[in-house]
Amino acid sequence: MRWLQSPGARSGLLSLLILALILAIWHLATLQPAASAPAAAMTAEEIEYAKLLGKDPAGGGAGDAAKAGFPTLAQMGTAIAKQLASPFYDNGPNDKGIGLQLAYSLGRVALGFGLAALLAIPLGFLIGMSPLVYRALDPFIQVLKPISPLAWMPLALYTIKDSHISGIFVIFICSVWPMLINTAFGVAGVRREWLNVARTLEVPPLRKAFEVILPAAAPTILTGMRISMGIAWLVIVAAEMLVGGTGIGYFVWNEWNNLSLPNVIFAILMIGLVGMALDLMFARLQKAVTYVD
Repeated sequence: MRWLQSPGARSGLLSLLILALILAIWHLATLQPAASAPAAAMTAEEIEYAKLLGKDPAGGGAGDAAKAGFPTLAQMGTAIAKQLASPFYDNGPNDKGIGLQLAYSLGRVALGFGLAALLAIPLGFLIGMSPLVYRALDPFIQVLKPISPLAWMPLALYTIKDSHISGIFVIFICSVWPMLINTAFGVAGVRREWLNVARTLEVPPLRKAFEVILPAAAPTILTGMRISMGIAWLVIVAAEMLVGGTGIGYFVWNEWNNLSLPNVIFAILMIGLVGMALDLMFARLQKAVTYVD
């Protein structure tokens, strides 16, 4: 039992216990009652609501109850196995695999995030190195930064007239601000001694930016990129629900319209896992560029 003395092993064991507790509560909460209420004892509103949920009030069978209620662990296992068995199938506009939908979303996020980085990082350098530019641009940043990214969607759809490009624009606009602010902060916080040494050695401005300022500000820049990626992945789901077509957000909305709660929950889990993977990737990059005395 020496392995339990490791903090990582103890935290992993605790995580497994918490997961087991959640699954046990889920199982107990979704246990079906012995018998459902007969249709004769139901009001007209209750019968109509049961029909909307896909349940036959006249039948009242166990299969109907399982279909109408919150999915059980067995139903979730069946849905997960079915989705993972063929994640990249394409049977038309409204029937694509979960892997294909995630690929569409990741592609939009990567493009919007990359465009934001191309603008935010150089502009952040300029703001961090020039108090004059900072004072000139600060009012615009303070006005635009609090605006919800989805508030830009109607304007984007009207001007761009393309739902896919509009989604990329929303990712771009929500990714700019954390990267811009953190880059400016990191550049402005570079030690004066290092800049004085570079000035004494008459290092050219471009070389000073890449060999002195960028390595020193890299951890802060990557912190901004990490925050931006988290926001971008959160926003793309909501944006795809609005614009439709493809993507994990559209998949969630489409499965909800089909009253397939197991697929909705599975998609939510996939969104969380992909978001965690993206965050871990930037955390590793941030750790790799962080200088430890």
